[in-house]
Amino acid sequence: MARERNGKRGIAWAWIGAVILAAGIIAIIFGALLNQQTPIPSPSASPEPPDSPSALPTVVPGAVVDPSVTDKGWVPEPITTDANFYIQRALEAASTFDTQLSSREEWLAYLETWFTPDTRYTSEPDRDSALDAALLELRQSVVLTEADWDSLASAKGRVVAALTGAIEDVAVSEDPSGDMRIGTADVALSYTRVDGDGAEYGYEDRVRVSVQVLCGEGSVPAPGSAQQSGDCKVVRFFAEPMEP
Repeated sequence: MARERNGKRGIAWAWIGAVILAAGIIAIIFGALLNQQTPIPSPSASPEPPDSPSALPTVVPGAVVDPSVTDKGWVPEPITTDANFYIQRALEAASTFDTQLSSREEWLAYLETWFTPDTRYTSEPDRDSALDAALLELRQSVVLTEADWDSLASAKGRVVAALTGAIEDVAVSEDPSGDMRIGTADVALSYTRVDGDGAEYGYEDRVRVSVQVLCGEGSVPAPGSAQQSGDCKVVRFFAEPMEP
């Protein structure tokens, strides 16, 4: 009788084990089916991130003659018929440069591309003569001298000019078109140098300067640029401010 009872217990435990095993198998199968129904998306299926702000263009096409000149520490010439805006940029351009990114001659050659002949002269030889005189004045009396440039370059120097007040804008005499203006303003020149120990330091100088511009028919665009006749151009920088 004892053996019979032990045999029955063994059969019972075997059935219990089989039921537990079957339940485990069913749970595994059910879990696998759930995983197939809700697959985890692969990295390639994820949406592309939006462009970052730094990847967006920062220069409006056609707004300036050549935006790349900022790489040399220069002010880009704007393409505009707004005399006041152009005067501001021209006054800043005449004193903004980096001696480590360009030579003085390269900078002056760039500034000369801002110029256009004075249309008050009716003959081409007279216009050419007046333009030559204006370019000579720029080199000799308006911008930093060669000796001062070399001194600044030896200290790895640079200058950034910025207007500090309103522009006083007046019409040019003997200009029947009315398209020529003289703008005068106060400008702050921020100098940066490197001392003998390699430390950078800065200081400021203030000047009052004037420029004559033509914003109308007869202005000559910079070659190969998006400028058009009628856009503002420089006629002359003055060695001394032209007060009204």
